[in-house]
Amino acid sequence: MNQNHREAMADVRDMYMAHTTFRREFSLLPQLVRDVTPGDAKRAETVGAHAELLCHMLHLHHEGEDLLLWPRLVERGGEAAAAIVPTMEKQHHAIEEAHGAAVALLPAWRRTGRGGDQLADAFEHLRVALIEHMAMEEAEILPLAERHVTAAEWMQLGEHGMSKSPKKQLPLAFGLAMYEGDPEVIKAVLAHAPLPARLLMPIIGPRLFASHAKRVHGTATPPRIGAGAR
Repeated sequence: MNQNHREAMADVRDMYMAHTTFRREFSLLPQLVRDVTPGDAKRAETVGAHAELLCHMLHLHHEGEDLLLWPRLVERGGEAAAAIVPTMEKQHHAIEEAHGAAVALLPAWRRTGRGGDQLADAFEHLRVALIEHMAMEEAEILPLAERHVTAAEWMQLGEHGMSKSPKKQLPLAFGLAMYEGDPEVIKAVLAHAPLPARLLMPIIGPRLFASHAKRVHGTATPPRIGAGAR
């Protein structure tokens, strides 16, 4: 990638932060669903709205990689990329199938609070596929991205997700990531945001997450998972 040899290269630490968020929340989700008393539609709606947010975030995260990351790595990463990217794409397909199965069950459960075991099983299937994928991505893909993707190109991944998310969701989504995020990584991510966001997000994000976590998890401090954080 000689044409970019003078450009700043990707700082992939934000990907570890995103992965930690997904590990934590998707690991807690199956039991959250199972704990809803059958027929308790009010509680099912609370947990279901949380699940919908997570599924939306995950879909956009992987869509951005499909569109913006894999093609660049295949073009520039040589044999190493050629060896691993097809596996990443195959895993994305499997995750999207598991994601689709869970999302298909979600609306009826949110309305009625019934069918929770089937939905919890679907989320567990999604969790297993996702955990395996993220571990391989961290081991194989992120080192390649650091060498072959510019910082400006890497930022497009985050911009893709933000551009397709309702603006009202963004502070909570960032709060989800900030909960276990490295302050230096959070600062680096916000460095490119407008000044109001840089000033307010470190305050608003954690507050929104704490309130959300109390409703969903019953505590403002759900178990931290930490794996993959850097």
